Amino acid sequence: MSEVRKRPTVAIVGAGAAGALTAVQLCETAARRRTTLDIVLVDPASEAGRGTAYATPDPRHRLNVPAGGMSAYPDDPGHFLRWLCRHGEPAVTTADFATRYRYGAYLADTLGQAVVRSHGTVSVSRLRTRAEGCAGTPGDRVALHLADGRHLLADAAVLATGPAAATAAWAPPALRDSPRFLGSPWTPGALDGPRESDGDVLLVGTGLTAVDLALTLDRSGRTVHALSRGGLLPQPHALGPAGVMPAPENLYDDTSLGRLRRAVYRHLSRSVRIHGDWRPGLDSLRPHTVRLWRSLTPEEREEFLAREGSLWNTHRHRMAPATAERVSRARTARRLHVHTGAVVRATERADGTLAVELSGGRTLQVAWVIDCTGPGRRMDDPLWRTLFASGAAVPGPLGMGVATRDGRLLDAGGRTGLPLFTLGAPRRGELWETTAIPEIRVQAAELAQRLVAPLARKPRGGRRPVDGQGLALSTHAEAAAAHRSGLERVQKVRSGAQDAFARAVALDPGFALGHAALALLGHECQAAVDVPRALADAQRSARERADERERSFVDVVTRRITGDDGDEALVRHLRAHPGDALALAAAVPTIAFSGVNDLHDDDAIALLDLTSPAYDGHWFHTSLLAFLRQGQGRLHEAGELAHRALAVEPASGHAVHALAHVHYESGTHEAGRDWLDRWMSGRGRGAVHRAHFSWHIALHELALDDPAAVRRRWFAQLAPGRVTGVRALVDSGSLLWRARLSDSWQGDLPAADVLDSVEREVLERPATAFTALHVAVALAAAGDLPALRRLRDHAAGADPVQREVVAPLCEAFVALVEERFREAAHGLDALLPVLRRVGGSAAQREVVEETLLYALTADGRCDAARRLLDARLDRKPAPRDRRLLAALPGRQRV
Repeated sequence: MSEVRKRPTVAIVGAGAAGALTAVQLCETAARRRTTLDIVLVDPASEAGRGTAYATPDPRHRLNVPAGGMSAYPDDPGHFLRWLCRHGEPAVTTADFATRYRYGAYLADTLGQAVVRSHGTVSVSRLRTRAEGCAGTPGDRVALHLADGRHLLADAAVLATGPAAATAAWAPPALRDSPRFLGSPWTPGALDGPRESDGDVLLVGTGLTAVDLALTLDRSGRTVHALSRGGLLPQPHALGPAGVMPAPENLYDDTSLGRLRRAVYRHLSRSVRIHGDWRPGLDSLRPHTVRLWRSLTPEEREEFLAREGSLWNTHRHRMAPATAERVSRARTARRLHVHTGAVVRATERADGTLAVELSGGRTLQVAWVIDCTGPGRRMDDPLWRTLFASGAAVPGPLGMGVATRDGRLLDAGGRTGLPLFTLGAPRRGELWETTAIPEIRVQAAELAQRLVAPLARKPRGGRRPVDGQGLALSTHAEAAAAHRSGLERVQKVRSGAQDAFARAVALDPGFALGHAALALLGHECQAAVDVPRALADAQRSARERADERERSFVDVVTRRITGDDGDEALVRHLRAHPGDALALAAAVPTIAFSGVNDLHDDDAIALLDLTSPAYDGHWFHTSLLAFLRQGQGRLHEAGELAHRALAVEPASGHAVHALAHVHYESGTHEAGRDWLDRWMSGRGRGAVHRAHFSWHIALHELALDDPAAVRRRWFAQLAPGRVTGVRALVDSGSLLWRARLSDSWQGDLPAADVLDSVEREVLERPATAFTALHVAVALAAAGDLPALRRLRDHAAGADPVQREVVAPLCEAFVALVEERFREAAHGLDALLPVLRRVGGSAAQREVVEETLLYALTADGRCDAARRLLDARLDRKPAPRDRRLLAALPGRQRV
């Protein structure tokens, strides 16, 4: 009889930021590794994720790190920013500072999403109580003693308790005993008294807590005093990026405190000389802070805290610019006074207020004194006291926090005894910088890997499932079936591929290829995919469970998305794995993918020749070859290949696309229109890019000089709302312009509607020359001269093709809109020989030739226009071109 495997349990004590991030990572890591796990969050708070820091609803309390640095995931830096965009703040930027309360909502939602995604593998429950004790049990487990009298058994416990509470040791006994003294200002209801009374307030401490409270308590007629030994408020963040600089060279040559101090000050001086700001220099030290701290002796650490601790904290942990502005206004209005010194004594006056004497001899009359001195050194709540008393934990270096070995608690004997772990503030003694989200999220991810790894199932022997080409997949049969369905839909250019790949990763969150496929579809095909998230999931999964081919494909997708040598990586991948159908689809420029940049037809054919043995005449490979042959002008061969592929798979979108080009370039417009119309009404019902097939039919109708049919098709199948994004530019916008150029569109041209359906980023900063060309066409159709000039300026600073082709194209279009037809014609004519560099098909690039024809005719250069029309009619017959030729006057303008 096989043993029934018990589900392991991990308890997380504390459900603030550190606890929530740990739970997120545990959920996702366990789900990726298909490891069953029970997670129990122990915290009395009503909502997970907020803790003390992010529970304040005051909108003046803002994060002290820009939104771009506050992602919950170390390998997905834009996650928080995208969340804000989806939740009512579409204009937010990486440099903005969100409210603390908003960030708490983000953490709670991120945890909720992780719980949903891992459902079936991981269960998450919450106990609304406190853990007050902990002891070992037989079997190397731990028992948590809860405040409500219950006990919780767990295989491991993560103590995410946050910073140690302030001790108020600085306060005279008479002050500590006063009802006018608030030692824990963030306790719910603690600030009701100061808010409701009008007396002055003394904040002891001038850090970020004091700043937040000063803003909360600021009002006309009240003075808020802030006191600290250094009298230093946190420095503000720069209003904009101040620059980036590397850390000093030879930073670790001699890490004695004296030498390190001199090196840092020199480095900051250099930062001021180069950038006019010390911030880039200080920020460059962040990745090195832990190693430098650990290199110091205990005596040097104490000296640093005594001499530079306050200075470091005020410069390292800075205020948001908006916060700094409010503080400055309060100080200018003399509602906020900052003092240097310490509290000597406090006396209660007859009216109940306090007379507080400072070390400088000054006495303040205040209604309230609030402790804002920040966390204490020693962890001193009941749970930690129990652990210290039993020897299961010991204080960390300098008595700060607790001692750990990479996050696992050390006992009194210096061993890793009980399976107890911690992260964040309790590790302050050993790491120093460990209380901010950028550090905590890394620790949470490392901790999850450490906890789940021993529990993960060993890979089973035997054969793995395979894709449609027989390549092995690192997943189970059900997810593999969903992946095959998605891959088949990509090959056929049919809808539903995204849904199939999404189903695959829902069935197996650790399936690297599924995540990579989603990222690729989102990046290349504008599918509704959170691309950075899918890419991060692919990378995590590939590290944990993938073979060489799968890791190589994830690397290819990563490089294509980040622009890091993606084309060369894709070709290398296909040489090693010629049967990888999704990689081949991405490499060949077609209706679905942009393909490898600068891949000429001969190079593309060579790529298909390389991969041909792996496909042995498969309809997908034949369809791609048909499309490339028509691009070479070998129309008869392309038609035969397309028909051969369609005989095996009538739904092959690539073969249909190739045949559509064959019909158009050979001038068989009536047959091409009718055949494609029938296919779209039948086998093509489930095709993606239906707008592009409609564009092909409309081109036939345009060539047949049937403006009424063109207009009907545009409004029925190509109008904004039916088509959006880049496809609206490439298909809808270009067709409008071509119809206008040949007098086939009467009345207002709805080009502005097309532009409104496209994201502004695409219009202002198109990523490729092909997209930029179609942006220029749509802007010319709309007569938007300022936007055309902005596009020209963007192209002039972009890649070589945009710089050398699109920028002069914009100049020509500007001349055309301004009716400087001779200049426009000269510019357009010069571009025809190099236009192929922008990519796309001859039928798509033909829009530039048609614009040239319009400019020549408008300029009265009828002989040149006649020669161009004769050349077009020699290539393929078209009633429209015959009409335009017949309409030309018999003389040329001199």
